[in-house]
Amino acid sequence: MTPRERIVAWLRTAGAPLSGEELARRLGCSRAAVWKQIGVLRGLGYRIEARRALGYALARVPDRLGPAELEPHLTGRWRDVRWLAETDSTQRVARELARAGAPEGTVVIAEAQTAGRGRLGRTWHSPRGVNLYCSIVLRPALPPAAVPQVALVAGAAVAAALAATPGVEPRIKWPNDVLIDGRKVAGVLTEMEAEVERVHHVILGIGVNLNASRSAFPPELRERATSVLLATGHRVDRAAVTARLLAALEARYGRFLEGGFEVVRSEWESYSCLTGTEVRVTSPDGEVAGRVAGLDADGALRLTRPDGTTARIVAGEVTLRG
Repeated sequence: MTPRERIVAWLRTAGAPLSGEELARRLGCSRAAVWKQIGVLRGLGYRIEARRALGYALARVPDRLGPAELEPHLTGRWRDVRWLAETDSTQRVARELARAGAPEGTVVIAEAQTAGRGRLGRTWHSPRGVNLYCSIVLRPALPPAAVPQVALVAGAAVAAALAATPGVEPRIKWPNDVLIDGRKVAGVLTEMEAEVERVHHVILGIGVNLNASRSAFPPELRERATSVLLATGHRVDRAAVTARLLAALEARYGRFLEGGFEVVRSEWESYSCLTGTEVRVTSPDGEVAGRVAGLDADGALRLTRPDGTTARIVAGEVTLRG
């Protein structure tokens, strides 16, 4: 954590105001340096009151997703959060960190992205300060062919984290789009660097629309996308939801590494919006139509064709028929 983030953390957990002298002692700097840091924090939106003869007290924190804001909510081991006010893509930043040796569980979060990316080369619309845009460095001991299952695990974690919000009933559209009321609220992207039999790292990107208003979406997305705010009429605490998602992901990812996708499959299917529906799947192998029967143990989509035969889909774009 930076000195400013440490000041916020100390003020947040203090039972009484902290003097400039005490903060300077903890930071190993002068009182004047503390005063300058307090000024910067106020400029960032923190309301820090100076109480005569007592010291500084934290009265309000801004709606940010930095380490200081997340710390009170984090419950797992993934606590190395790299916060950015803006970047082109958290995927790029996380990939560079992974190449430089960043450990598993390193999280990159941005308040805004200028070139956010989704599946199949699509753009992920990323307005400032209202949603969650993050990428996580993972180093799974998996063969490269099993890495797509990580995205399925992440989809289940996102759905579980959102389901804890009153009034939200998330559903997953295979492979990993998370929907509310039939509209997309979250997406997952995995990118890996690997050799033939060994994965160096996986960059798991997650975007969740939390407090975006209708006007925050471009016109072409307003009928297909939603946010928790639009679905419930209420803003959520972004830091609390982000920490809940990270904890849900860390737990499911750990179980997945120990037991394979089979240990997550039933939860994933409990959120599925496709099971039993007629769909058409466009994949590199062509187009297949049928009724969704569920998932195989490896995460492949099982379709029952009109002639009664079964098709296994490992990659593709699903559209509902009729």
